[in-house]
Amino acid sequence: MDYIYLDNGASTKIDPEVLNAMIPYFERIYSVASSQFSHRPGIEARDALEGARKIIAEGIGAKPEELVFTSGGTESNNFALKGMASTTNRGHLIVSKVEHYSVLYSARTLESMGFKVDYLDVDRYGQVDLDKLKDLVTDNTLLVSIQHSNHEIGTIQPIGEVVKIAKERGAFVHTDAAYSFGWLPVDVERLGVDLLTITGHKIHGPKGIGGLYVRKGTPIKKWMDGGFNEFDKRGGTENIPAAVGMAKAFELMTDVEIEQVRALRDYLKKKVLSIPDSHLNGHPEERHPANLNVTFDYIEGESVVLHLDMRKIGVITGSACFSRSLEPSHILMATGVSHEHAHGSVRFSLGRFNKKEELDYVYEELKKVVENLRRLSPMKKED
Repeated sequence: MDYIYLDNGASTKIDPEVLNAMIPYFERIYSVASSQFSHRPGIEARDALEGARKIIAEGIGAKPEELVFTSGGTESNNFALKGMASTTNRGHLIVSKVEHYSVLYSARTLESMGFKVDYLDVDRYGQVDLDKLKDLVTDNTLLVSIQHSNHEIGTIQPIGEVVKIAKERGAFVHTDAAYSFGWLPVDVERLGVDLLTITGHKIHGPKGIGGLYVRKGTPIKKWMDGGFNEFDKRGGTENIPAAVGMAKAFELMTDVEIEQVRALRDYLKKKVLSIPDSHLNGHPEERHPANLNVTFDYIEGESVVLHLDMRKIGVITGSACFSRSLEPSHILMATGVSHEHAHGSVRFSLGRFNKKEELDYVYEELKKVVENLRRLSPMKKED
């Protein structure tokens, strides 16, 4: 059997249709969009960029001029927080404890510059504490940043309720929807957010491309100097092939496919949780359709990952951006579990190219790995 890749929450295989859509912008239409006033190749480049922008913006309920292309989710999150930081006299920021590091570290940077930052608690499923949010938001709160769905445990946040609470005190709201984009309904008007992060490489699109939705009238400042690109909100030459690829990848995501992946995830979930002393992490219902995060008692998740890799199965423990750390997942720890529980977690994340027969093989090999590791584990007490 070929290698079975179940780390699609970190990044996905690019779809052949996406790659084919990108190739002309490497080979033939390779000008920059800012040359639109100089020659025909520049006009073609600008048309491609704006066409991609229109497809994505309309798909998330935005106006094209409200979508700024970036290099990916990390840049978009940095832009959202740091770009807002110097726009008003308000000096308070709220982020949840389960955010991606690009949000948490941006908040930490602002904290070092004098901002007051509160880190919002979550419950055992990873959902934010709305009552605590009501207590934290003040007339000095500039921005509340709460992700749409968690990249590690898959939990979906009640963003609509977050927005209602924040708006009562005049605060702006940002949501990191990098993991949700294409997989979950993300409509900026329905959600009511002012800023929203997206990225291309989790929907079988290219890496190195993302975007930040900026609601018209939101007082955000350019934080990366350069030319007058992207409505003078981001310096740097636009990545036209990748923008075209992300738009194509977004078009290819259908409700039918999403439900097929969800069904596969549920099929794997039932099998994996049949292994004794295994526990689902994240919300049992309000979760990303391609995400399954499970803790196996008495053993280390890192050991499970390494043994599965030797059996040609790719999964991760913790989040992909920080899996080399010996520290337990900050996301799982925020839900109140023990160090041992957090260290025993494994994430299985599915995508377009996974098949049911692969999952049968994964289950059989996983069961052997868990049994073997528990046999050797000093944490496993004798019955």
